[in-house]
Amino acid sequence: MLRSLRPQAIRNIFLILLSAVLLVIPYCRQGFWVTAWFAFVPLFFALQYKRPKQSFLIAYLAGIISWAGTIYWLVHITLPGTIVLILYLALYFGFFGLAVSYLSSSKFCLLSIPSAWVFLEYARSHVMTGFPWALLGYSQYKNLPVIQIADIFGVWGVSFLVVAVNVFLFRIISSRPWVPGNKIRLIFPVLLIILTLGYGYYRLSPVPNTQHQTTIKISVVQGNIPQSLKWKIGSEDFIFNRYLELTSEAIKDKPDLIIWPEAALPVVLEEDLSYYDYLTQRVKESGVPLLFGAVTQREGFYYNSALLLDKEGKLSGRYDKVHLVPFGEYIPLRKVFPFLQTVVPIGDVEAGKEYTIFQVPNKLGVLICFEDLFPEISRAYTLKGAGLLVNITNDAWYKYTSASFQHLQASVFRAVENRLPLARAANTGVSCFILPDGKVVSMVKDAKGEDIFIKGFVTEDISFKTANPSLFTRYGDYFPVFCLIFAFLPLIIRKIKHV
Repeated sequence: MLRSLRPQAIRNIFLILLSAVLLVIPYCRQGFWVTAWFAFVPLFFALQYKRPKQSFLIAYLAGIISWAGTIYWLVHITLPGTIVLILYLALYFGFFGLAVSYLSSSKFCLLSIPSAWVFLEYARSHVMTGFPWALLGYSQYKNLPVIQIADIFGVWGVSFLVVAVNVFLFRIISSRPWVPGNKIRLIFPVLLIILTLGYGYYRLSPVPNTQHQTTIKISVVQGNIPQSLKWKIGSEDFIFNRYLELTSEAIKDKPDLIIWPEAALPVVLEEDLSYYDYLTQRVKESGVPLLFGAVTQREGFYYNSALLLDKEGKLSGRYDKVHLVPFGEYIPLRKVFPFLQTVVPIGDVEAGKEYTIFQVPNKLGVLICFEDLFPEISRAYTLKGAGLLVNITNDAWYKYTSASFQHLQASVFRAVENRLPLARAANTGVSCFILPDGKVVSMVKDAKGEDIFIKGFVTEDISFKTANPSLFTRYGDYFPVFCLIFAFLPLIIRKIKHV
């Protein structure tokens, strides 16, 4: 078959595959972030001198391969749904290819092409309830000096920088950088890197603490309950006892708060109060507050909730998940397209109405499941005075894959964006603590060093600081708005010149 293809077509296929592979690598379990800085370069060569329609198709194909390698684990939930989602997400790659075809000849391409990518990521994060998974900036979650700018620009700033460096490298390789005009334009990304690293090392450097802060000891529990047992009739006692045993061990560390994962209680709370009543008694006896996930029911509606029992065993707070998972917790457009009920036969979970702040004794906000993917939720908690973010989740659905680590990437950025510590309690992992600078510490691991699909707990002293909110916390997603303007800037200038 390859013999029948033209050399140019073979070259393009190779370049597309190379770009896709380089883009997938940072989202693997090891999180090798370096390849993201040059992953687009082969794609840019494949797009060179192509017409807009060809550019769209080339980038779309790269997107299909890249997304297939990134979210392959969704096949454990649904194969048809995974295929449809990949084809949908690849459209944003296609639109990016289209943007490159129009913007690559502009003298502002080092600004406009990264801006186009950021705006498309932002759109993907909001269209049809949003899918902000595997944002390009997340690829750098282990690259601490670079990600510090997230407290100014959010994850979008890191995405912008990575694409700008890719464009810079492509221009270096494909053009004549020694030409005076090119030299001036190429200074821009170099300056960005210098400023980013300078700011990053400044934020990472130890400074005398002049702010008021309190420290509390927190234990996160990882039950490692297989998804096949999660709601299986007859497994309730096994699940409940697993969490009680781990909690008894954690209490020996004398924590001020213990956290269980999402839906850790093995029953719908109001339909079987025996487990809840026993749990309240155990909490009262230990004198250690417990934050845990449970499915609750009120007035005929089901909620994915987080509940806090104080040291007396009394319910002192409840948060109902606001941002639900489409086709996981509810079926979009069920009334318009009733056939979806037969395709995805699930019951709807009702969305919560507000973000609840828990007091233990300091204020904290809870992100249930994939709510930590949405910067606006963490930001809302921070603006309400939260000094700690907590993510309780269950990623057991996706088996022993890279999904849990991709989920962790988002949590790291929520900590940095708001300059708050973040505690994660995940059913099968990754359970850990994240410092305000994005450093992951105290991860639940077994004797062999495994961190997912193992049971355990970990305890850490967490400092609650009283500080001024970061620029990102105060102003939110302002940077993608500027990127929209920058992306269209060359077209606007070109239009003005022809008037």
